[in-house]
Amino acid sequence: MPKYMDIASLLLALDLGGTAVFAMSGAWVGVKHRLDAFGVCVLAFVAGNAGGMLRDVLIGAVPPVAFRGWQYVTISLLAGLVTFVWHPRLERLHTPILIFDAAGLGLFSVSGTQKALAYGANPLIAALLGMLTGIGGGMLRDVLVREIPTVLRKDLYALAALAGAGVVVGGPLLHLPPIVSTIGGAALCVAVRLVAIHRGWGLPTPDHPFHF
Repeated sequence: MPKYMDIASLLLALDLGGTAVFAMSGAWVGVKHRLDAFGVCVLAFVAGNAGGMLRDVLIGAVPPVAFRGWQYVTISLLAGLVTFVWHPRLERLHTPILIFDAAGLGLFSVSGTQKALAYGANPLIAALLGMLTGIGGGMLRDVLVREIPTVLRKDLYALAALAGAGVVVGGPLLHLPPIVSTIGGAALCVAVRLVAIHRGWGLPTPDHPFHF
């Protein structure tokens, strides 16, 4: 898989960075629901890894990368413990946490797309798998605490991930190097997500047909 190996270091950094920030978001949900330390760490691992694990299973990259080394588990558990111990201080960091969450979404959406392309997925499926990588962990996290997943009820979340993935799959058409399209896709995803939060943008719902 030469295309994947050409940017292997970048994708590993994106994956580990996304794992860390999403693990913190998962742990934060556990703290809000007053789970014990074990429950907080479970949600941290789920939020940080479930999307990538599902992607790996679907493209045949088994066992999933999260189970092939120590990095993913260690980063997830450390993020969970840090959040559990220092959550009183983190409560004052609502805006930075939203920024970290947007960054994680951008990192996962592009790394997931690139890996799907490397395993032979067509561009449309690769983009969808990139989106799944970005939103899968958060969806399972919310289900475990008996909430409707955030991605299904508010904000431009999945669409932001899909926009970033679209840049990655469109890069070859514009003859862009994979690294350029990867960084550009992550930046677009983060920008769309943050602007949507700032302006309150969302998709239509029965009670509010227009959110823009």
